Amino acid sequence: MRTKFVIRIAISPLVAVAMCMLTDCASKRTHPTESRPFTDEIDRRIVVTPRPERIISLAPSVTETLFALGLDERIVGVTSYCDYPPEAKLKQTVGDTMRPSIERIVALKPDLVIASTASQLEQFVRNLDQIGIPIYVSNPQNIDGVLSSIEKIGELTDSNDRARELTEKLRARIEAIETRVAGAARPKVFLVLGREPLITAGGSSFINDIIARAGGRSISANEKADYPQYSLETVVAQQPEVILVQDGEGQLPDRLRQTPAARTGRVYHIEDGLLLRPGPRIVDGLEQMTAKIHPELFERK
Repeated sequence: MRTKFVIRIAISPLVAVAMCMLTDCASKRTHPTESRPFTDEIDRRIVVTPRPERIISLAPSVTETLFALGLDERIVGVTSYCDYPPEAKLKQTVGDTMRPSIERIVALKPDLVIASTASQLEQFVRNLDQIGIPIYVSNPQNIDGVLSSIEKIGELTDSNDRARELTEKLRARIEAIETRVAGAARPKVFLVLGREPLITAGGSSFINDIIARAGGRSISANEKADYPQYSLETVVAQQPEVILVQDGEGQLPDRLRQTPAARTGRVYHIEDGLLLRPGPRIVDGLEQMTAKIHPELFERK
């Protein structure tokens, strides 16, 4: 199911000022012969130039995608959370993922802004629409969606060949993993994304898709929310054989030490940047997770 934005705002004074700042460059950018319609990943119609030269990324996953497509010279702004590759930290920031600054974005005169629904920037998207800055929203729901998003961003930025080459390589690595785990037992897996309260990944999250492709069975796969709260009692009752803990979460809660995963030493930390960002490195995360869930498949013969 596609994410839908619910927007209820009027033009604020801030947006009105930004509209005044943008008047000259907007009139040049939106000339009919120099633009084309495009539909983003939540079915919004936008109009962009054939080859955007000044791009702002509002999500770390988007920034990683743009760099992987070789578009680093066209990136003029990122968020303060965009820290990979290291060169991304040298780009001008426009605020954090949840609170980007319209003034900074307008000052950079972008001809394209790319956001992610993971940031839930409904009102902000509407604000940029009102001042004439095209904003594309990425919305991958699983690994296939990540690859599709890379291809769409490649088309959007006139980088089709590079995007096709990148996704073909990523698909080959995914298929190699799926071949390796085919026929293997699928241990029960629990992922800890937060401890107080206990947060995990639901069945509709792309992380659940990673667990499944890595040869595991998430005990929270039946949860409808993307990232639901989960009780310690439920986890213990489910008896997970592997527990994955987000970096920075520290020690496992005491109650979870009663699980088979804890008793057999199968509690692992995951690298956030690989598994929690739906960009090109998601396949690195898949490979890492597979090695943790099925170490026997990676042992040297």
